Amino acid sequence: MALLDLPLVAPDRKMAGFRPFKVLHHFGKLVADKEDTEQVFHIIEATKGRKSHAQAHGFIRSPEGQRFMRDGVDIPAMLDDHARWADCGPDSVAAHYIAFMKREGLSAAGLVAESHKWAPPESLPKDQTQWYFDRLRDTHDLFHVLTGYGRDALGEASLLGFSYEQNHNKGILFIAYAGARQIKKMSGTKAPLFAAIKEGRRLGRAAAKIAHQDIAALMREDIGAARARLGIGKPDVYRQCLAILAGEGILSQELTLGSGQAQAA
Repeated sequence: MALLDLPLVAPDRKMAGFRPFKVLHHFGKLVADKEDTEQVFHIIEATKGRKSHAQAHGFIRSPEGQRFMRDGVDIPAMLDDHARWADCGPDSVAAHYIAFMKREGLSAAGLVAESHKWAPPESLPKDQTQWYFDRLRDTHDLFHVLTGYGRDALGEASLLGFSYEQNHNKGILFIAYAGARQIKKMSGTKAPLFAAIKEGRRLGRAAAKIAHQDIAALMREDIGAARARLGIGKPDVYRQCLAILAGEGILSQELTLGSGQAQAA
């Protein structure tokens, strides 16, 4: 069935609200195994509220949302088709994205597969709302590339602060602050970790919604021009924290984070 023929909200879709005990349960598992990305999806699902859904429905009804649904582009397949971007310049978003994904050993399809461990496609509501939430998932690594936040522990936590202001899921914000607390507990650093999360929130609030962009067109933009157009500022506090951590002999990428490399944001 074509996306435009699906209902906005399927009859079997449930709004979780905020379930703190479920969040704490899955966060505990996440701290125990930072690579257990499945727990992130549980946390996000346990905290999707009215604001997240309202934003989804507003975008779906917009001319851009209607156009993207009509086009039916498979974002993960498009992003993973590196040959498609071979004619893009070295300073394009595409070139930076491909370099990031190769360096980190990632693929857009891999993130989709992780999400399906938690919720197989056949178990998900068949509606336009799910299309929007999938879009948020599928653009996660573009968030990294455009913001400059790394996949180190603090970079993931700070990016979650940014993502919360973009997507309004309280679970994302919970993981961001809990992750910073976990880093502080493990390292004893004097770096202003919570200020880095706050900076991420400020930058995310000021920026245009990345997931609402024409992703194919965005990939071909000069990355500096794209950041300027989208209003994405520099993560200065995050970089200062990395310098402080390095001065203390601590590498952020070696710390475990309560985000489990939270790629579901």
